[in-house]
Amino acid sequence: MDYIQRALTGDGAIRAIAAVTTDMTDKARKIHGLSKTATAALGRTLTAAAMMGCCLKGERDSITVQIDGGGPIGKVVCISDSEANVKGYVSNPEAEVPPKNGKLDVGSLVGHDGFLGIIRDFGLKEPYVGKVKLQTGEIGDDIAAYFAQSEQIPSIVALGVLVNRDLSVKAAGGLIVQVMPNAEERHIAALEKMVSEMPAMTKIISEGATPEDIIGYALSPFDSYTMKRFETAYKCDCSEERIEKALISLGKKELSDIIEKEGKAELKCHFCNKKYNVSADRLRELLEEA
Repeated sequence: MDYIQRALTGDGAIRAIAAVTTDMTDKARKIHGLSKTATAALGRTLTAAAMMGCCLKGERDSITVQIDGGGPIGKVVCISDSEANVKGYVSNPEAEVPPKNGKLDVGSLVGHDGFLGIIRDFGLKEPYVGKVKLQTGEIGDDIAAYFAQSEQIPSIVALGVLVNRDLSVKAAGGLIVQVMPNAEERHIAALEKMVSEMPAMTKIISEGATPEDIIGYALSPFDSYTMKRFETAYKCDCSEERIEKALISLGKKELSDIIEKEGKAELKCHFCNKKYNVSADRLRELLEEA
C-alpha cells in the first residue's frame, strides 16, 4: 500500500515529506496506456502532487500541478486533495523518446521550453496560482525551482519511477526536504552533505525502503523529528452529477447546439477514461436548468 510520511525536526527548522507511490503510478499506467517514459513523467508528477497535497489544511482544499514544456508528451496535469488522493493525465500517453545515458529521458519527453504551474484552491473566490519557467523538464528540479521562486522556500526535491521491461512499475516515490525560516547555516550544511551522499530514489525504494526509511536517511543529521502518516492512492472522483454540471456551465447556446447537431452528448473523463452518455431528453432538462 502506498503512503506518505511528513516529518518536522524537533527545532522546526527542517520539514521532510517522503512517499512510496508504486501502486498509484502503476494504476495510472494501466488507465492511460502509458509508454515507459510517459509512466515516469506522470508518476513523478503524481508523487509530487500527493506530497504537496498532504500539506493542505482545509478538508476541501486541492492542489493542481500543470506542466507544459513543449515536448512530445504535451501537457501533464495532476490534482491532489488534502487527503493525498491524486489523479492525473498526459496529452499524449503513448509518446516516447530514446533513453539518455541508459536512463529514461523524461526531460526530453516533457521538454523545457515552457512553464510549470501550481494552483492551490482553498475554496475562496479565486485560487492561488504560481507559475515558473521550466528548468529541465525532469520535474523534480522544476518543482524545487517553483518552491524557491514562488514561495521562497529552499527545497530539495527527488522523484523517481523505475519501470520494468513489461512496462509495469517496479518502484516509484519521492522526497521533499524544505528549509524553514528559522533554519541556521548548520542545518543547510547538513542537508548539503546528505544530498551529496543520497542514493537514487528508485534504487532505495526498489530495495524495499519505506517512507520512514527515506525520512530517516534525509533527517539523519538531526537530533529528533516527529512524523505523521497519510495514505495516498490514485482516485478519480468523477460522477454523472459533475458531468452534468459541466454541461450546464457551457451555457444555453452551446447546449442547444449539441441537442440540435448531435442529439446526445458523450463525454470521457480525462483522469480515468470513464465514458458518460447523456441522452437528448436529459440534455433538454439540463437546458432548462441552465
